[in-house]
Amino acid sequence: MYAGFADFAVYRMAVETVHWVGGFAKARKLAPGDVLTDEAATAALAIAEPDVIEHMNADHADTIDLFATRLLRRRGPGWRLTGVDPEGCDLNRGPFFARLHFPRSVQNAADLRAMLTELAAVARESRG
Repeated sequence: MYAGFADFAVYRMAVETVHWVGGFAKARKLAPGDVLTDEAATAALAIAEPDVIEHMNADHADTIDLFATRLLRRRGPGWRLTGVDPEGCDLNRGPFFARLHFPRSVQNAADLRAMLTELAAVARESRG
């Protein structure tokens, strides 16, 4: 839909270096690997994503609510998992969206399962 607008274009970028400014006197150069998500991990999770989303929403809705309410301090029940990638997962409840960042990147479906299990334990222990 957006591609049809006259002022819209799609570009492919090759990141060679990143100039990061973190505040006064905190600028530095970063390598692409410091800021880009691993392509192989992204591809591996893209294959597993539909099954992960279906399983989590069908069998672990209570855990998704805990992610939202205890880890992200969002209100209300009925949150759903809508996406996963190596860096985190996306949640939705009606017009509300939230991003749960993982404490470390995951590389494949097994890593993702371990991460979600770990975060579920943290959420259950939290008093939110």
